[in-house]
Amino acid sequence: MKAKTIVASFLLAATATTTQAGGILTNTNQSIDFLRNPARDAAIGLDGVYSNPAGVAFLPEGFHLGINWQYARQTRTITSSNPVFALGRKNDGSTMKQFQGVADAPFIPSLQAAWNKGDWSLQFNFSVPGGGGACEFDNGLGSFESVVGTIANQLSPLGATGYDMDGYMQGRQYYFGFQLGGAYKVNDDLSVYGGVRVLYGTATYKAKISNIQVRLANNSYMEFASFLSSATATVDGGISQVNDGLQQVAAGMAQMEAAGATGQPAYAELVAKQTALNTQLAQLEGTRGSLESLEKYSEGVNLLCNQSSVGVAPVVGVDYRLGKWNFAAKYEFKTQIRMKNESTVNKASEIPAVNKFRDGENVNEDMPALLAVGVQWNPIDPIRVNAGWHYYFDKDADWYNNTQNLLDHNTNEFLLGAEWDSNERLTVSIGAQLTRYGLTDKYMNDMSFVVNSYSIGFGANYKVSDNVTIKGGYFQTYYGNYDRITTPDPLVSDSFTRTNRVLGLGCDISL
Repeated sequence: MKAKTIVASFLLAATATTTQAGGILTNTNQSIDFLRNPARDAAIGLDGVYSNPAGVAFLPEGFHLGINWQYARQTRTITSSNPVFALGRKNDGSTMKQFQGVADAPFIPSLQAAWNKGDWSLQFNFSVPGGGGACEFDNGLGSFESVVGTIANQLSPLGATGYDMDGYMQGRQYYFGFQLGGAYKVNDDLSVYGGVRVLYGTATYKAKISNIQVRLANNSYMEFASFLSSATATVDGGISQVNDGLQQVAAGMAQMEAAGATGQPAYAELVAKQTALNTQLAQLEGTRGSLESLEKYSEGVNLLCNQSSVGVAPVVGVDYRLGKWNFAAKYEFKTQIRMKNESTVNKASEIPAVNKFRDGENVNEDMPALLAVGVQWNPIDPIRVNAGWHYYFDKDADWYNNTQNLLDHNTNEFLLGAEWDSNERLTVSIGAQLTRYGLTDKYMNDMSFVVNSYSIGFGANYKVSDNVTIKGGYFQTYYGNYDRITTPDPLVSDSFTRTNRVLGLGCDISL
């Protein structure tokens, strides 16, 4: 790896992020009703202010208020393989290392409100449709450590035999959504909805590489700054010796040229020595240039980047009842988001990915358009069966550096669930969701990734009185693994996976 590439990669590793909690995954868990049965796209209920707004028009007249609290905990695990990891002090000679981030969101609120009067339903929704927490990698990421390991390997001719370092990365992202709209009952079985959603996005990213040390041949460790200083002095001494040798050779050649002895074997030997010394000088000067490039990182790397933006998009919906069946659809238009950076990165980098965190940069982070279609079947009065399909128009969004073009296809979600009114007060439910992304090796990276999954949710509603209902639900996602091989020989690879658990409580009030 060239020194220039090493420097660029080192900066990228320090500034790239991971905790795009939404990313191409839009948060749809906006109510406790979703947790206990995610197939809510054609359900008639107050949670429909988000999931089926047209259907809310069929609720009784009056004011309806829903308050929801959710606690979510995620882990994100990357198992990376790289030969340079074997040089790391903490790796016990292993070329494989696991990096895990923990994302806690202890308070994810949402609120649904509707006022129904005659054929009209005026509605308001507050939610967190993207992001929703902070993810922290206490040991950094594989992309951090692989760069430091590569630098140590590059410095092996100067006596480096290994490295030590501390890495850290944290990303926090929230998209707060405020949706206002109205539904109208065209007749007793058909309603339509139109509204607008405002998104306020805020994010903070921190990255740090510190305590970089270089292992020497005697297994002792030297601070990176001290090693660079010592190595620079050694190289400068070598350059000085070579220049002295070149001067001596030049003087000898000049004497022989003045004596007309250029045809002698001794002159040819001086020419050959001059060529060898010039080659040695070029190598030393190249090494000196590499050391100069690394000096700016001798004290480690620190990044702090804050982002914020506002986006607006329309939302439309329709609901149609036919006997024991209910059909519904909702379309959320693409929300254009341009996150404005306030960052410690002031200069443009040689690679575009680093510029994403440059101070003053406007970063494209559109929330994709979403089509949600659902059906509900009521075979007998106490039982309702639900099915749904979500289609995210990821490839039509505009993301930084056009990363949406790296996806193979748009995201599909398939949902199925059922509810049972066990008596007049208690309703129990269960449901499942299958999510499939258009992932490719070029799209995946350890800074921000998603993985195909299936989820199961269950819970219950209890009607405390005619006007108050309390709710509880639990939702867990089971992720697969995505394996990516960067190079087969030597093996450089990553395996990505996640965990996710959500617990929620809520209350609906009707007046």
